[in-house]
Amino acid sequence: MNQNDIAYIAGLFDGEGSVMCKQYMRKKKGEKKAYKTWNIRCEIAMTEKEVIEWLHETLGFGWSKEKTGKRPKHYKRQWRWQCSHRDALTFAKLVWPYTQIKLHQIERIIDHYEPYLQELGDNIVELDTYRK
Repeated sequence: MNQNDIAYIAGLFDGEGSVMCKQYMRKKKGEKKAYKTWNIRCEIAMTEKEVIEWLHETLGFGWSKEKTGKRPKHYKRQWRWQCSHRDALTFAKLVWPYTQIKLHQIERIIDHYEPYLQELGDNIVELDTYRK
């Protein structure tokens, strides 16, 4: 994967993507007590299947599939690529230098998994560390 691919993926993500970085209470099966759980996920959804397939193949992680459920007949079919947890961190570090619109959300993922970066005092990822 080259820098042009990464920049293109970051642009797709800024325009068609979404980030979930949310904590909630969840009970495990058979447990009486609920525990705090994080749901951290990045997603890109669109009607162009080939783009989603290219994205999944190029990144080499996450998963892709067609969105299921009811839709009006005149709506196009939709495909999604998603990654979660540590894969979301990998994705966030990858697109961080090129992201514009969703920069704050991407930084929340990085800050969640690597809080020591906040000790730098500026809450910004070192570009040279993640660009290869």
